[in-house]
Amino acid sequence: MTAYRIGEAAALLGVSGDTVRRLVDAGKLGAVRGDNGHRYISGTELARFARSQAEPPGDASQRSSARNRMRGIVTAVTRDSVMAQVDIQAGPFRVVSLMSREAADELGLEAGSTAVAVIKSTNVVVERGDDR
Repeated sequence: MTAYRIGEAAALLGVSGDTVRRLVDAGKLGAVRGDNGHRYISGTELARFARSQAEPPGDASQRSSARNRMRGIVTAVTRDSVMAQVDIQAGPFRVVSLMSREAADELGLEAGSTAVAVIKSTNVVVERGDDR
């Protein structure tokens, strides 16, 4: 069974180690102590918690088949006469979108504004995260 130390779990959740410790202490995230005294969170428990924290789908007026939504802050918008490149930092993840300049202007996207990257893909490459 895969188990994660507090720091590893924090990195995967995009929060601080102190936040993970508070979640464990509050009983919201299960952990066990190893022989060395360190707390460990099982991979299945971490996955359960991460799923519980996902934002619920939008209301009926926002129905979509896209399930991958990443809320973040716009860090850069590069516009030319036709296209715009929008960079979003969503937790530890950088998402880059190319769109028409018109769309970026209509959305009022600029560095510092919040945005939700909605991702729908038929081709997603999955790589193993470690050698466990």
